[in-house]
Amino acid sequence: MAPVTEIGEEMYALVERLYPLCRSITGDGVRATLDIVGEYIPLQVHEIPTGTQVLDWTVPQEWNIRDAYIADTTGRRIVDFAASSLHVLGYSVPVSATMPLAELREHLHTLPDHPGWVPYRTSYYKPEWGFCLAQDTLDAMPDGAYEVRIDSTLADGHLTYAEHVVPGQVPDEVIVSCHVCHPSLANDNLAGIAVATFLARALARHTPYYTYRFIFAPGTIGAITWLARNAERVERVRHGLVLACAGDPGHLTYKRSRRGDAEIDRVMRHVLAASERPHRVTEFTPYGYDERQFCSPGFDLGVGSLTRTPYAGYPEYHTSADNLDFVSPEAMADTLAVCREAFAVLDRNRRYVNLSPYGEPQLGRRGLYDALGGRSDTKQAQMAMLWVLNLSDGEHGLLDVAERSGLPFGTVAAAADALHGAGLIKA
Repeated sequence: MAPVTEIGEEMYALVERLYPLCRSITGDGVRATLDIVGEYIPLQVHEIPTGTQVLDWTVPQEWNIRDAYIADTTGRRIVDFAASSLHVLGYSVPVSATMPLAELREHLHTLPDHPGWVPYRTSYYKPEWGFCLAQDTLDAMPDGAYEVRIDSTLADGHLTYAEHVVPGQVPDEVIVSCHVCHPSLANDNLAGIAVATFLARALARHTPYYTYRFIFAPGTIGAITWLARNAERVERVRHGLVLACAGDPGHLTYKRSRRGDAEIDRVMRHVLAASERPHRVTEFTPYGYDERQFCSPGFDLGVGSLTRTPYAGYPEYHTSADNLDFVSPEAMADTLAVCREAFAVLDRNRRYVNLSPYGEPQLGRRGLYDALGGRSDTKQAQMAMLWVLNLSDGEHGLLDVAERSGLPFGTVAAAADALHGAGLIKA
């Protein structure tokens, strides 16, 4: 495996490539994003036609944009889509007009508390047009006439999403989801896309126990579309994780699934605590990212959400300040490392049955104590064997053993391997 620093730099380079693209819930920006991700991992791309019924929603018209600007009477562009895709209200209908500033103001969005930042705003399901700009820019605009142009189209087309599958030893699935609909926002959610991509590559180096399905889809409508089209597959989903805000300088935050005690909830809590990283574990709420779709009561999947600073928890959220300087290779590498640690536990968390349950079996004559000679953690390893033997009753998994014994999961898993090899337990 490449050093963590190198992986972090590679993820950052991917974020840099994706950053300039104008993404939305549909359109060519999503396709261009998936084309780039497809250079790293093979993707199966799905195109769902406008008007398709997906649960209680309908796939909307496709939005594409070529140019947009506000120009003064000299032709100078005061606000220019070419400079940043954030400058246009997402899903703006086309407009070509000249109007006074007083009329134009009704279509302008700023952040007075952060006058140098440009906000991110959308109007997906209500026909509207508008521009987003810095309050400083607006304050410098004199009264007068301005040329306003948004060269966009809203037409029947498709909603685009993609999947990547890492085959496992069993067909039961773990889903990893990230949204691909945000424009030039580095943390929300380009960092999540990058971490998901490199997590998929890492899992593919060895055949995991579970089958891992990575979903790259626009937020809300994309997850709803995936659920509507995968009703049969949903029954095979055992665990899941939504990745977002994966590259900012904040501490890691895990949001539990709706169940609250799903296996992924226990695994994430254990891994974060054992790693001694500063972190928070929060309760489920039906607001945030696509975990709320996977955890809706009809599905109630064991899907949690991993972020660094969570949804709307940092001033830069949904603004131009969520830029390439706000994310770092180190933060993304740390998020990736936690995901890998968690999935390693998830993949190894088996239940075993003690084949010699009457009294403690003699470990010495089986060479199990001898195999521990010279190890710095000999006492820990011995205790792990005893704990695994005692709790291998078909009802407790290795995570139960680790939690109850206070021993590292890796030590418990190694003990289980040794006992299994000696014929003392079976899966």
